[in-house]
Amino acid sequence: MPGLRVLAVDDELPVLDDLAFLLRADPRVGVLQTARDGAAALRRVDRALAEDHPIDAVFLDIRMPGLDGVVLGRLLARFARPPRIVYVTAYDDHAVDAFAIEAADYLLKPVRPERLAEAIRRVAEPLTAGPAASRDQVPVELGGVTRFVARSDVLFVEARGDYARLHTLGGSHLVRISLASLEERWRDLGFVRVHRGYLVALQHVDELRVDSGRCTVRVGGARLPVSRRHTRELRDRLVRVPRRAG
Repeated sequence: MPGLRVLAVDDELPVLDDLAFLLRADPRVGVLQTARDGAAALRRVDRALAEDHPIDAVFLDIRMPGLDGVVLGRLLARFARPPRIVYVTAYDDHAVDAFAIEAADYLLKPVRPERLAEAIRRVAEPLTAGPAASRDQVPVELGGVTRFVARSDVLFVEARGDYARLHTLGGSHLVRISLASLEERWRDLGFVRVHRGYLVALQHVDELRVDSGRCTVRVGGARLPVSRRHTRELRDRLVRVPRRAG
């Protein structure tokens, strides 16, 4: 594929210059533009789209005067051909905002070259792998560090009020998003609601059992209840889902 068209946005010129230097050094970046504020960035993205040369990715600071990165990210996400967003910030408290607009990555300043390279990979891969790949990352906070869990590694999700707990083979992670929001976001990506408290990944379902009129499903060693109103949908979708080899 041709080189990525990238826009870097930061109101601090030395920081912007450093970021631009690192981006230009990556061979996957073909065209790089810069902007010092959110309004200028919005104009550049809009102009590029009008000229049929849409920007592939925006590396975006969050705390800027005027139009900040969170608001700008939400506006860009509504474009007919939205760019991928990579937040670049000194603050680690906006991971939920990143998830809400399906940001490709979330980098903390000062940016390390190896982390920037990983972010560029996250931007580039969905352009050839298809739209579903852009929703395959969930930001989680571990010991004050924001990391990303692959959606494909999630076995099931458990409701925790306004939070949700993601269960994977490697452990569990609490994220600040409701189960209902995840259900809506992941409905077409192989997840189904089985109970008011659980959302399961169909590809990880090992067994569906009905015993004395009660239905349960086994996912990754855990046995979860299936409510009556969700049983039929679960059965229908299990018939259609591709099964794992071995």
